[in-house]
Amino acid sequence: MDRTRYRFRSLWTLPAPPAAVYAALERAEDYPRWWPQVREVRRIDDTAGVVRIRSFIPYDLTFTAREARRDPAAGVLEIAMSGDLDGWARWTVVPHGTGSLARYEQEVEVHKPLLRRFATVGRPFFRANHWLMMRAGRRGLAARLEDGRGAV
Repeated sequence: MDRTRYRFRSLWTLPAPPAAVYAALERAEDYPRWWPQVREVRRIDDTAGVVRIRSFIPYDLTFTAREARRDPAAGVLEIAMSGDLDGWARWTVVPHGTGSLARYEQEVEVHKPLLRRFATVGRPFFRANHWLMMRAGRRGLAARLEDGRGAV
């Protein structure tokens, strides 16, 4: 097993219809406004940008995100990632009760030297770090949607 490869899955229940959640998620440049660990999103062009993240572990990860799929009818947003992380990430937004369920899936390989060096002993910490980041993201987006700022 390659300890530098990760597969993540998160489920977010959110208090807004799928179209509003999708609209918020497709505006990656707004993520730093509601997701504390997404420190910066800098657009390169209409389908790509540079993203810098940092969660509980005080270590930045920077990668280029390129649009791979944008399908509002299916509720799917997918990116290809290259840089400190290589791989892909996908949001799928579907109706759930009176709101939405946003499923996040990600498969990446870490290229950042320090994270590769500590891949075996640090793996549980890196996974916990990701979990904390996703929890904060869900809370931030839920608050934004409840305040009616999701469509802004």
